[in-house]
Amino acid sequence: MGCLTGLADGEITVIDLFTLPSTLRRLHLGFAAFVLAPLLLAPHATAADRPNILWLTSEDHGPHLGCYGDSYASTPNVDRLAARGMIYTHAWSNAPVCAPARSTLISGMYPTSLGAEHMRSMVPMPKGTAMYPQLLRQAGYYCTNNNKEDYNLAKPAEVWDDSSGKAHWRNRKPGQPFFAIFNSTRSHESQIRGRKQRQLHDPAKVRIPAYHPDTPETRQDWARYHDGVSAVDADAGERLAELAADRLEDETIIFYFADHGSGMPRSKRWPSDSGLHVPLIVHIPEKFKHLRPPDYQAGGRSDRLVSFVDFAPTLLSLAGIQPPPSMQGHAFLGQFQEPPQQYAFGFRGRMDERYDLVRSATDGRFVYIRNYMPHRIYGQHVDTMFQTPTTRVWKELHDAGKLTPEQDVFWQTKPPEELYDLQADRDEVHNLATLPEHQATLTRLRQALRSHLVGIRDVGFLPEGELHTRSRGSSPYDMGHDDRLYPFAHVFETANLASNLQPDAIPKLKAALRDADSAVRYWAALGLLMREKDGVQAANVELANALGDPSPYVRIAAAEAIGRYGEPGEEDSRALKTLIACADWSRNDLFIVMAALNAIDELGDRAAPLRQSLHTLPTEGPMPDARHKNYVPRLLEHLKKKFP
Repeated sequence: MGCLTGLADGEITVIDLFTLPSTLRRLHLGFAAFVLAPLLLAPHATAADRPNILWLTSEDHGPHLGCYGDSYASTPNVDRLAARGMIYTHAWSNAPVCAPARSTLISGMYPTSLGAEHMRSMVPMPKGTAMYPQLLRQAGYYCTNNNKEDYNLAKPAEVWDDSSGKAHWRNRKPGQPFFAIFNSTRSHESQIRGRKQRQLHDPAKVRIPAYHPDTPETRQDWARYHDGVSAVDADAGERLAELAADRLEDETIIFYFADHGSGMPRSKRWPSDSGLHVPLIVHIPEKFKHLRPPDYQAGGRSDRLVSFVDFAPTLLSLAGIQPPPSMQGHAFLGQFQEPPQQYAFGFRGRMDERYDLVRSATDGRFVYIRNYMPHRIYGQHVDTMFQTPTTRVWKELHDAGKLTPEQDVFWQTKPPEELYDLQADRDEVHNLATLPEHQATLTRLRQALRSHLVGIRDVGFLPEGELHTRSRGSSPYDMGHDDRLYPFAHVFETANLASNLQPDAIPKLKAALRDADSAVRYWAALGLLMREKDGVQAANVELANALGDPSPYVRIAAAEAIGRYGEPGEEDSRALKTLIACADWSRNDLFIVMAALNAIDELGDRAAPLRQSLHTLPTEGPMPDARHKNYVPRLLEHLKKKFP
């Protein structure tokens, strides 16, 4: 428990009784409100009364484990952990790719609310919030992270006691409770591509999902994927052996989970069950049985819906700390566990160099997907994904017209809505959204997702560059909760109108192109683009005027619409000039350039007049984070191959 010893000039002195006398911190009063609340609510306890907590994490794999019923898998260590712990059958990662997923974990908030949904973005935490290790450390925990952070959130000072390859609970003070993460990268997507290592799993025996073509490359990749899962199982076994050697098994709560679904294409980067469903195994020793949920059984299973946004409040709850109100998840273990939630939610934003906007929801049986950019195909050319042999052969078979309808969907544009029944269709290839007998389920999940997006004030409906310019000096979350800066309801309704693909929306979209808010105009232009020739012909004058819009994102959307579906002529030439001007990194910021290059790529052969200009565009320029450096070069390389 903490106590206050002074108050002057807007500051307080906080004494943490767990770490006296070494820790005396002076905190600004606005920050102290959220730090003190959990500490003041923490129960009187000694270090021996509080559990150690160990997270064993891995990368890019779904529940392809023996304990989940996968007879092809070889995972003895995790299977033994499951035999004495409990399996969660419906755990979602919220994001189907690493950095947004890890941002969810570290914050206990949805990246779509934080502005951290886009891959390798970097945004500030909201005012008055903290990353969960900060709160654990305030309560006296020794917090370590071994191997990887990879957040889309700017990390405050002193988050971890140690975050490095040398981080270990063994470095804590005697008797100090610990929270430790050990992450294994040996199941990462990049490991699938290797062909030199000895094969452990027989490609002939692998199960090929209905969306993948059954080729030697696909079988080899799926076998390599399972090899990676076995490798991370071995790493987990080493950590568990260390815990046993230190005689800490009875003092430590253990989690095992992966950061998102499998690294295979149409799993990784896609917010369906195949991309979001992760294994989650939790072992709570007998000493801490009071922290178990009501359905806990050794060797048992829980059907409770949990997702990554729930993990931070759950950690705090296990440590006896009341989760702060800013956290958007719900504790499912510990002193402050909450009732089960009816739905879990997923999302997809920019994936490396390619833009998209998808939101999803599940009730455990059905998966609902809302595509806000249905004019973009599922299988956009993300360079990293195309390094996997399965992706390349899959695309080649599509180009040759040799795929089944279920396999070919990945290379098509998307419907506005998708609905899948996991009980009857584990691979999510039979879209039920238009069937009369499923309308009640569709409506229920649609409303659940809508309520969620409204509740968190999803800032992903802003163009990425505007996300940053509108929030300059604060954070996207804080900006997103200010209607003067982000009229969410108006933007959101325009995005829904634009992406529902109803032809009778065209008059409203034309009117929205005159709106005072640039994000509304952006969605209006996108909505007309999505309606292809019908939209462009009906709004030719309005789109031509939008080529001079003050917002580059409106100009780019209008230029793509005219460039793809307008008649050849003066306006078509203006559209091409608009796009190539926005693609110049010496004159524009990174986000404008990426948006323009993506639009140019969508023009196909109609972008041929830009051939010479594309080869002279700069491949370097200013960027908000060094992790963005490859995105523009990748887009340009792809375009130069199309237009040599």
